[in-house]
Amino acid sequence: MSDAPGKLPSLNGVKVFEVAARHLNFRLAAEELGVTQGAVAQQIRGLEAELGVKLFERLPRALALTGEGRAYIADVRRALEIIARATDGLKPQPVRLTISTTPSFASRWLIPRLPDFTARHPDLDLHILATDRMSSFQADGVDLAVRYGRPPFGPGLAVELLFEQEIVAVCSPMLLAGRPAPKTAEELAGYTLLHDAHNFWPEFIERHFGGSRQASFKGISFNQTSHAIEAATAGQGIVLANRDFVARDLAEGRLIRLFEGSMTGPSDFYLVWPRYRKSLSLQTVIAWLSDEAKKERGGPTDRGPANGWRSEGS
Repeated sequence: MSDAPGKLPSLNGVKVFEVAARHLNFRLAAEELGVTQGAVAQQIRGLEAELGVKLFERLPRALALTGEGRAYIADVRRALEIIARATDGLKPQPVRLTISTTPSFASRWLIPRLPDFTARHPDLDLHILATDRMSSFQADGVDLAVRYGRPPFGPGLAVELLFEQEIVAVCSPMLLAGRPAPKTAEELAGYTLLHDAHNFWPEFIERHFGGSRQASFKGISFNQTSHAIEAATAGQGIVLANRDFVARDLAEGRLIRLFEGSMTGPSDFYLVWPRYRKSLSLQTVIAWLSDEAKKERGGPTDRGPANGWRSEGS
């Protein structure tokens, strides 16, 4: 028994018929197909002759499907949809990779860089899982995590330093309009201090001003670092922030540094992933993130995927 289909009509004529039946207008069908109105009419006449039935009623100012035309178009559309789905199925599907980050890292560092990644790697789809909760590589389907802390992060995990945390004091230029930059703890007390959950201000003041027993500081607290930075950008006060999180704001003049000194944070940012996962897509994303971090710090980039990786415990 042969699996070959029965006799098929002109597939080009069938396609023209579907478009004409949708518009019920040869001129509009011709515009969609990029041909002349006469070519559409010729294709329809040829198909009708091949089928031996009339598909359209030619009315003075419009077209109408005949009974045979209405019956035929229903099956034709289903057949064309099947062909379209089969064709789409042949196309390579983008590889999806899930990255787990904190909300502040996602909004302040990762998201502004995504256009560059998507332009370079259109075959990779990134899913950003931004949460303060520690995501699970298995249960949450996470391929790569950006973790704030210190190794080790767990057994069976590979780890690479993304960047060290350097805390700087920044504010909007408009906050200092007509006012001198604070040089003492007492002068700093005249400004609103913006706090995040890390609360670095007491240590920062102690290190840079040698104590603050005589100064009383006012402040606003946020549970997300990104919100504290946004408040600083809006001129609401001074924030202590990771230098990498505000690098673009500093470069573009939305924020300025108040003091030359900085402070090293208690933790740094690391790339963490299951050691057994060694896909090319994962290596590509890790290499890109590492290059972006080095570019921000002025270090060498373009290291090639997987170079210099190390695993915890190795």
